[in-house]
Amino acid sequence: MGDSKKSEHSGHRERLRRRFIDNGLDGFEEHQALELYLFYAIPRRDTNPLAHRLLERYRNIGGVCDAPIDELERDFGLSESAAALLKLLPEMSRLYNESKLSDTNLIDPETVGDMIARRFIGRTSEAVALLLGSAKGKILYFDIVAKGSVSSSDFPLRRIVDLAIRHNARTAYIAHNHPSGSLLPSRADVDVTKLLDSTLSSVGVHLLDHFIVADNEYASLREYDLI
Repeated sequence: MGDSKKSEHSGHRERLRRRFIDNGLDGFEEHQALELYLFYAIPRRDTNPLAHRLLERYRNIGGVCDAPIDELERDFGLSESAAALLKLLPEMSRLYNESKLSDTNLIDPETVGDMIARRFIGRTSEAVALLLGSAKGKILYFDIVAKGSVSSSDFPLRRIVDLAIRHNARTAYIAHNHPSGSLLPSRADVDVTKLLDSTLSSVGVHLLDHFIVADNEYASLREYDLI
């Protein structure tokens, strides 16, 4: 009886894996995709009930991946390795998207917001990103320059100016995320933007926009007429 159940379980895993190899995740329900992903962290356990329980608690795969590691271990019996694999998924997605962008080195004003927003995929704490461009629109620098709220006294104003000078930049975009999910700029966001705008202008760099990123969406402070 035990061997029969084990064989049936192994067969189910192989069918699901083969289905993915042949057609990708097209036609998969969310719990099936999560079940498949968990195969690689939990090799000897039926991951279907676990996938359902995780989705019941966290509503979707994004919520599951954003859950604290200690909570995943304590409430769902995941090993540290299995919990870490879930946390790895959005981070790898971000790196994948960034690597796809490396084929072009020019800033497209129509899509720059999307490009910058992808830098925040998988980030659950506040961070600040900087994109610097040349006079001809070539990307000179694009990276996270600080972690923490823009309302903090640690906002990297000096570092941003130093990087702009070092790279001989002529344009700049700044972005930070709101883990709370709100896209509305705070008073601190506005104050920092105005200070950064004037400071960069004094060294010949034009601040083109400041984006607020939340839940894979973004808002432009330029569209709010704040730049």
